[in-house]
Amino acid sequence: VLVAMNPAALKANIADVPRGAEIIVNTDEFTKRAMQKVGYAANPLEDGSLDGYNVHPVPLTTMTVEALKEFELSRKEAERSKNMFALGLLSWMYHRPTEGTERFLRTKFAKKPEIAAANLAAFRAGWNFGETTEDFAVSYEIAPATKAFPVGTYRNISGNLALSYGLVAASQQADLPLYLGSYPITPASDILHELSKHKNFGVRTFQAEDEIAGIGAALGAAFGGSLAVTTTSGPGVALKSETIGLAVSLELPLLVIDIQRGGPSTGLPTKTEQADLLQAMYGRNGEAPVPVVAPRTPADCFDAAMEAARIALTYRTPVLLLSDGYLANGSEPWRIPETDELPDLRVQFTQGPNHTLDDGTEVFWPYKRDPGTLARPWAIPGTPGLEHRIGGIEKQDGSGNISYDPANHDFMVRTRQAKIDGIDVPDLEVDDPTAGTDSAADTLVLGWGSTYGPITAAVRRLRNAGE
Repeated sequence: VLVAMNPAALKANIADVPRGAEIIVNTDEFTKRAMQKVGYAANPLEDGSLDGYNVHPVPLTTMTVEALKEFELSRKEAERSKNMFALGLLSWMYHRPTEGTERFLRTKFAKKPEIAAANLAAFRAGWNFGETTEDFAVSYEIAPATKAFPVGTYRNISGNLALSYGLVAASQQADLPLYLGSYPITPASDILHELSKHKNFGVRTFQAEDEIAGIGAALGAAFGGSLAVTTTSGPGVALKSETIGLAVSLELPLLVIDIQRGGPSTGLPTKTEQADLLQAMYGRNGEAPVPVVAPRTPADCFDAAMEAARIALTYRTPVLLLSDGYLANGSEPWRIPETDELPDLRVQFTQGPNHTLDDGTEVFWPYKRDPGTLARPWAIPGTPGLEHRIGGIEKQDGSGNISYDPANHDFMVRTRQAKIDGIDVPDLEVDDPTAGTDSAADTLVLGWGSTYGPITAAVRRLRNAGE
C-alpha cells in the first residue's frame, strides 16, 4: 500500500508499487498548482493512469482537522497529525493492534500532553474511518511467521543500535574493556550516543576534537589492552587513513567503523551510498592490507561487529566495518541471542619473555609471531620485562628494532599480507534452492553489504515468475 500525501509523493513512489496494490491518496493536496509543480499535465486520479491500482481518494487533511476541532490547535498544528490519521486507517486495514501505538504516543509526548491527546485522537479517527467507511472493500490480516524465523525472543532493532550492542557483547566475550574514540558525524553518531549509556559494562566513550584525535585515542587504548573502536563516515575515513596505516604497522587490534554516506567531500550526509569500498581497501600509503567486513541487514550489524572484533583480536590487525545509512537507520526483527551462543573472544596477553638469545638471555620480541595466525604477541604496557618499542617506522622481524634493510622490509610487507590472506572466514553460501537438480541456476548475482535486500528480492521475484 502507498499512502500519497501529495502529488510529489505519488510521482516519486508509484514505480515501486506493483499493479493491483492499494493506493491511498490525500485528495486535499492534489490541487492544480501542486500537480503542475511535479510535472503532471492532468490529474492522475482522473486520467486513467492509475487504473491498474486500487485507488482510495481520502481527504486526509480535512478529516484530521475535523477530528481535532475540539482541541485548541491552529489549522497548521492540526494538519501535522494527518500521518497519525493515516496510521490509524492502516492499522484498521491490516488488523494491527493499536495498544502499542497509543502507548508509544503517550510516551513520546509525555511532556506535551495536549499534543499526545491530539495525536491519539487523530489515530483513533483514522481507525474509526476505516471501520465505518464503504470506500475500502477489503482488509488484510497478516498471519504470524511460523517457519521463517527460529524460535526465540525478538525485538525490533536498527542497524546502529545492533552494531552498538554487538560491540558491547564482543567486549564482554573478550573480557576486555570497550573504548570508543570518536568524532560525531552523520550517520555514525548514534553509535557514540548509544555506547555512552553503557558505562556499567565497562564502556568508555571519548568525543574527540576531530577525527584524527578520535582514532589516535582509540589506537592508544588498543596499545593499553582495550577492545578499541573508532566510528565515522567516508570523510572521516580519509582523515583517519594515516593512523589506520600506523595500526597496520603496530599490528594492534582496532575496529574502524564506517557508516557510509554519499560523497565526495561532504557529499550527501543523509543519503546512502556504498561509496567507500575502494577507500577501505586501498586508501592508505604503502602496502597496508586491512580486512573489510560488511553487514547485509540492520540485525546483521550485531554479528558483523562480533566478527570484526574476532578478526581484530585474533590476528592483531585493524578491521574496517562498512555499514551505511540505509542499514544504520533501517530496522528489522532481531532474535536476541543467548549468551552461550556467542563466540569466546578471550585473548591471552603475553606474560613474560618469548625469545632466547644466543647467549642464553631471555628477552621479549614484540614481532615474534604465532605460527598459525601470524599474529604478533600483545603485551600490556607496564608489564615487567616486556618493555618494547613501537612506532610507524619499519620494524625488524622478531626483535621490533627499527630496520631500513630492504630484504627485511620485503619480508615484513609479505608477512603482513599473508596474515590478512590467512584469516579464517566462513565458506560462502549461495542462495539457490535448485542446487543439485537439473534446473539448477546458471546465473550468479553477486553483491555485498546492504544490496543483499534488493538483490534477494529481485531474484525471488524472477524465480516466482519462472525466469
